[in-house]
Amino acid sequence: MSSLIHIADRVLNRPLLITRDKAEVILSVLAGRIGVNAPDASRFEGSSVVEDESGARRAVPYRVTRDGVGIITITGSLVNRGAWVGASSGLTSYEGIGFQLKSAAADPAVRSVILDMHSPGGEAVGAFETAALVRDLAAKKLAVAVVNGMAASAMYAIASGATEIVTTETGISGSIGVVLLHADFSRQLDREGITPTLIHAGAHKVDGNPFEPLSDAVREDLQAEVDAFYGAFLTTVAKGRGSRLTAAAARKTEARTFIGKAAVDAGVADRVGSFETVLAELSRASTPKGGRSTSQKGSTSMSETTGAPAATEVAGISKADHDKAVAEAEKKGHAAGSAEAGKRLATALGAEGIKGDGTRMAAALELAAKSPDMSGEDVAAFVVANVGASKPAEADASTYEKSRLAAAGLAQPGANSAEASQQAASRILANYRASTGAPAKQG
Repeated sequence: MSSLIHIADRVLNRPLLITRDKAEVILSVLAGRIGVNAPDASRFEGSSVVEDESGARRAVPYRVTRDGVGIITITGSLVNRGAWVGASSGLTSYEGIGFQLKSAAADPAVRSVILDMHSPGGEAVGAFETAALVRDLAAKKLAVAVVNGMAASAMYAIASGATEIVTTETGISGSIGVVLLHADFSRQLDREGITPTLIHAGAHKVDGNPFEPLSDAVREDLQAEVDAFYGAFLTTVAKGRGSRLTAAAARKTEARTFIGKAAVDAGVADRVGSFETVLAELSRASTPKGGRSTSQKGSTSMSETTGAPAATEVAGISKADHDKAVAEAEKKGHAAGSAEAGKRLATALGAEGIKGDGTRMAAALELAAKSPDMSGEDVAAFVVANVGASKPAEADASTYEKSRLAAAGLAQPGANSAEASQQAASRILANYRASTGAPAKQG
């Protein structure tokens, strides 16, 4: 009886990120008809003892292959606390999962991670925090979530933070929704001649108790709680999946589950595969030519900062093609930057109150050079407001060129010969005309 009370405390009147079928199973457990269990985590791949660069052996809370692939297996119903409560009990805690994720992220022997998943979900409290830890891991190392049976509800929330979600052909994914179970035993108690009396302080202290039907007001409060968790669920999925499954798209699934390729078509998963194929892929990515494991000293084929595959391994692109593409992108970027700078300068010098005024044009040139973050319009507005206009007699090309030279520090009266000043002025004028597209001066 005590175990049933414990289960009831975990699930009744609490928002759950769990499939409908699992909720029905829990209800039947409380009725005393069946028990709950789950398979142990796989122990057929990797070892829970690793060897560091000095040769020292140490235990880790997950399995690691000789190629540096960490394997974190998550099975059973999920609960917030419980440290190392294991899958054999039918429960796995977010507390334990979180410790594994943080340890793998900091472990130099782990180059990439497989999240081996088979769970219908569980408690809402703690699920989104665990998903955030998966995103943190994926920001450092390649983390692939494998729907190796089921990743539903809370389990899917956790999977959404991975670099990629791979589902098996018969894997079940999704159930992006929230359920709250309330059991009303009042009629059963009446038949048994039992009348419970709740003595309490605080109007809402016994809201949702199992000894009486839900009132409309309490039902509305519980619905609001469910809606709040649902919003957090959608946000969590969007943070992890990005454009692959936005919050709006996740909402449109209406908490459906998807099998295999249907999950890929819905954006819930990225591709169909298996635990074995993903393990083989990550092992190859972690092992350079010659077969030396990346868990050994001095070798790596994953980015040390992002965990992404090295350039020689990205979608089959060779390093030469990768470098060529980067060079072309840089060239286009420089060209676009130069064009934008010319446009900005033309806007400043052609503005009302600036154009044709030697003093203000010189000031605009100087300000534009010294304040690259200011737009052309802002440069012009500042100069018009703070720099007096040239006198009519001074607004000729010669004065304009001398003012620009003085503003740029290229020529000062008496500091250079007239010929040198004229040559410098010609160069600046040519550069200006080239940047604005003005025709070159003839003669």
